[in-house]
Amino acid sequence: MDIRAAKAVVTGGASGLGAGVGRYLASRGAQVTLVDLQADAGQKTAADIGPAARFIQCDVTQEAAVEKTMQAAADAMGGINLLVNCAGIIGAGRVLGRNGPMAGDFFTKVIHVNLIGTFLCDKAAASLMQHNAPNEDGERGLLIHTSSVAAFEGQIGQAAYSATKAALAGMTLPLAREFAAFGIRVMSIAPGIFHTPMVGGMTPEVQASLASQIPFPKRLGQAEEYARLVESIFTIPMLNGETIRLDGAIRMQPK
Repeated sequence: MDIRAAKAVVTGGASGLGAGVGRYLASRGAQVTLVDLQADAGQKTAADIGPAARFIQCDVTQEAAVEKTMQAAADAMGGINLLVNCAGIIGAGRVLGRNGPMAGDFFTKVIHVNLIGTFLCDKAAASLMQHNAPNEDGERGLLIHTSSVAAFEGQIGQAAYSATKAALAGMTLPLAREFAAFGIRVMSIAPGIFHTPMVGGMTPEVQASLASQIPFPKRLGQAEEYARLVESIFTIPMLNGETIRLDGAIRMQPK
């Protein structure tokens, strides 16, 4: 598919990877709807991007709200043919911590935002995409999950986070197989250590330490690099049902 024909919904679009994806896609001629719980930041990001972007506030864990948001985005853009799921939380914490065992509610919250939130967005977007006019390959749309290298080398304190990111990678192939009948592809990207707002808030020394762990290039990943991979996936139809690591060859240590 031609990136200029993209009508993209980007969750977690107020900041970080989501904002980077929205900004880059709009610069390439796409229409973009940013979705996030952070209203002020989301509206500012959309305004900074320009007329190709809009913002809708939504809690991705709420099924009815997600369905309403996807329909509103489709109405505003004349359809949806790309969903990039960037909404998520870190959810760091040891299962047996200093203050006692991890609360089940904490683990559940991470599951709700990272995994169930992505599933609800996938379902709502695919329900609309199935009615798109197919292109010459019979394609109607693309869903992208944001997994993580933590899905494969989860560190101490990442039990909840790693579980969700592994689940997103694991959900990719069965969804791709099911949605093939509708001409909808499903892919996951597993980023390594990227310069997100969370990392940006760390000291320069900590950032340098993180960057030194990456074999090459020895620096933090940039949101635009993630966005450029989104564009490549969108334009290459044979990319389907797979998880791509975007990590500079890093393999995370236990801690």
